[in-house]
Amino acid sequence: MDYLSAKNVTFAYEANEDEEGLEVLHNVSLGIRKGEFVALLGHNGSGKSTLAKHFNAMLLPSGGRVYVDGLDTMDENLKIEIRRRVGLVLQNPDNQLVASIVEEDVAFGPENLGIAPPEIRRRVDDALKAVEMYDYRLNAPYKLSGGQKQRVAIAGIIAMKPDCIVLDEPTAMLDPRGRDEVLHTIHKLNRENGITIVLITHYMDEAAGADRIVVMDDGRILTQGTPRQVFSRVQLLKDHQLDVPQATELVWRLRQEGFRLPECVLDIDECVSALEPLLKSSQGEWHVCS
Repeated sequence: MDYLSAKNVTFAYEANEDEEGLEVLHNVSLGIRKGEFVALLGHNGSGKSTLAKHFNAMLLPSGGRVYVDGLDTMDENLKIEIRRRVGLVLQNPDNQLVASIVEEDVAFGPENLGIAPPEIRRRVDDALKAVEMYDYRLNAPYKLSGGQKQRVAIAGIIAMKPDCIVLDEPTAMLDPRGRDEVLHTIHKLNRENGITIVLITHYMDEAAGADRIVVMDDGRILTQGTPRQVFSRVQLLKDHQLDVPQATELVWRLRQEGFRLPECVLDIDECVSALEPLLKSSQGEWHVCS
């Protein structure tokens, strides 16, 4: 059974006096297995963030059903349990940091769940160690870098002992170093702790490291599959205003010019391996300027 399951989900934001309600999800069905790492892609307005917020009952479907480990998100009595199982990390970490000391911020979630103080102490320490921020436990959050703040926000979710973490563009506001720190943390939690990850991102290189990619367009699922399956459909993605990893696009463009290269590469190392034989076989014909 899928851990997260959306069945024929539609969703419309409520109408105001001047406008009709806007339906942003149209009959979406999706299953995510426990322990899976899934990247959700789509341009702005595609519905990916709206769908993700259904997985911890922040939003409820207008039609259809969403289940978390078999629990129906429409059941008001299950809302706290669902949010304990599925944590949500937002784009701006400043919006999730509520205390003046790092360890107090991480303790906020467990305290609201009514966890006993000795257990909270253990959870806070374990969570900060998991994101490699234990040495900063007595620091003020505002003194941290963007990447460190986001890792503290993730620790606050981990301390609630979730089975799944949904991350809505967690690296969008970070510099390259901060992005690397957060991605390292996410992959570590998935790999070592078996936490299910749903990552919304605009960075195609981040999506390439997922187990599966789901691409959304206009409130529907456009395509899904392994990173290699999805990114091999370059023209389809471009037709829907989406990019592919830079290495993928380079090899795709060379294939368009008639060069014999693999159908899809995902990263720089694969790109180098694909181009090296081509360059060696053409040494006598090409002139390289340094």
